[in-house]
Amino acid sequence: MMGVVMIKSPETGRTISTGMKADRERFRCSPVFFARTFCLICEASHEWFAKEAWVHEPDENRHRPRAALAPQPA
Repeated sequence: MMGVVMIKSPETGRTISTGMKADRERFRCSPVFFARTFCLICEASHEWFAKEAWVHEPDENRHRPRAALAPQPA
């Protein structure tokens, strides 16, 4: 399943899309690489390494058991 490569904005801490699409397992096994993404929130370009990114699959919550989605006690 393909998803969107996401990073956290270093300025706001908010999750942003890099505009890249990837398969989660292949992305996890990819060699280390460096990229830049323009952030519409900050209106600035953010530099990031693959190890700081993750693949978000839009339907991933549908495939998890309900117990995994329930809030965990502190």
